[in-house]
Amino acid sequence: MLSLAGSLLVEISLPKLLVAWLLLIVFPGLMLGLAPIVASIWFGKITDRIAYSLTEIWSAIFIAFFVGLGWFGGRRVFQLAERSFWSLNSLAVQPCYTVCREALRHLLSLRTDQGGRIEVPTLHATTAVLSGLIICTIALLALLFAWPSAHLLSDSTILSTPKRLAIVALANSVVIVSAYVAAAALIWAIADATMDPPRDLEDYDVTPDRGRSWRIVHLSDIHTVGERYGFRIESGRSGPRGNERLRQLLAQLDALHAAEPLHAILITGDMTDAGRSTEWAEFFEAIAWYPGLTGIMLILPGNHDLNIVDRANPARLDLPTSQNKKLRKVRMLSAMVAVQGARVRLVDQKRGRLGESLAAALAPHLGNVVAFAEAGKPRMTNELSELWNCVFPMVLPPDRDDGLGVILLNSNADTHFSFTNALGMMPAEQVRGIAIASRQYPQACWLIALHHHVVEYPHPAKALSERIGTALVNGNWFVRALRFLAGRAVLMHGHRHVDWIGTCCGLRIVSAPSPVMDATDDQDTCFYLHTLAVGQDGRLRLLPPRRVTVAGQIDTDERAEIPSQ
Repeated sequence: MLSLAGSLLVEISLPKLLVAWLLLIVFPGLMLGLAPIVASIWFGKITDRIAYSLTEIWSAIFIAFFVGLGWFGGRRVFQLAERSFWSLNSLAVQPCYTVCREALRHLLSLRTDQGGRIEVPTLHATTAVLSGLIICTIALLALLFAWPSAHLLSDSTILSTPKRLAIVALANSVVIVSAYVAAAALIWAIADATMDPPRDLEDYDVTPDRGRSWRIVHLSDIHTVGERYGFRIESGRSGPRGNERLRQLLAQLDALHAAEPLHAILITGDMTDAGRSTEWAEFFEAIAWYPGLTGIMLILPGNHDLNIVDRANPARLDLPTSQNKKLRKVRMLSAMVAVQGARVRLVDQKRGRLGESLAAALAPHLGNVVAFAEAGKPRMTNELSELWNCVFPMVLPPDRDDGLGVILLNSNADTHFSFTNALGMMPAEQVRGIAIASRQYPQACWLIALHHHVVEYPHPAKALSERIGTALVNGNWFVRALRFLAGRAVLMHGHRHVDWIGTCCGLRIVSAPSPVMDATDDQDTCFYLHTLAVGQDGRLRLLPPRRVTVAGQIDTDERAEIPSQ
């Protein structure tokens, strides 16, 4: 971590960092602080006009005009303020609470390793309450500091001095965010302290006497590279070279499918190592040999597919105005359409039901997608950004009312900095999409898939960076929001390359190892074949999984040294 921090200081572009800071922090802060000023000026104009000449017809027309202007223009101001608020929340506010909580848990878990005795529920509750109190105190101090310069209610005279207006707007933003944080930190702390902590799964379920079952292969973090002997970002020369191991596991999957049909092959993100076109070409060339597998394959985006700015330089920064991230999203969209476009359906949030398929939704935009991929012109990006936000969650509906459906999520936070590319955030819209799908099929069970790990594992981490550098920032809230599916849903994710199965809030959570990472060429890796079953009681059961080994490859030079038998 220290060497990485040093490389950041040496290699980072300070002008780009300044522009990114202005666009991602200062500008949203100004918009948030200006919103109450604009609202109070508008309201003051209306009330003054009413008091001055309430009986005149032209005054009534004038008032109606301003009311209409406030309704339509005010909605835009409110929406802009709302986006600015949540931008600050996801970028700077909620991560602070999460970092504080996980740092405390890491320190106390180290004490446990050294002979101290702290029960897991006590550890989780204590660290949640302490972090909530710490963040609440800091927020209140910030509020007291900014309060003298803040003016939430003002008149039009403030517009005559832009410098004062900017100071007041920033002070307003600090007051609004600090007040929110002070209250929210305590709410987060109480919710986290009282929720059921994650636990290792003690016993698998038994096969029901009567019911249905599904064979699901769970893969994650394949990290396809674009060179025959290419190295991966996280493993470098210590990991398997090239994509031979991917081809090997596909051959094993084909054999498993031929022996007994699989129902789905789920890849929970990081199909590529950096979202490059050559890596996607290698991925599709590998799966093209197995059309039977591709027909049951489901993929979703990982942080390496979207957020890696530069494979070689962790200090590389993409400005929010850069087209590179949007280009990676276009590649991801194209890949999802190619693999599952005709099978998965999008959620129509307005109508509260499942809508058209991904392929049908994307069809009217294909011309712009191709044009953007070729030219990358900024004027095309707004439509593509809206399209990206509308495609999640994707739902593979159950084949009948009491069957098993699959919901695919995007848990990646929008980041533009390689050092923070691994953070995740689950939008509320996607959780509402899950609720809509489950209401449309009230008797169905669900396999919910995302990239980031939703809870911290109930084991000490090797380093604090593992807890805070790869987190789903609002993971605890996400798990609590899905408690209505307890007994009817299993969550599957990847990201951490950790082999773990546990429970939290009544939900089974399955973390997948990477079949190509954390091993040298000669070492074995693995993936899992899970069996899900539903009995007459409608409860989703997780049966003992089958561990499938992907054998390591002996180097040519080593093979020559092995004596013949």
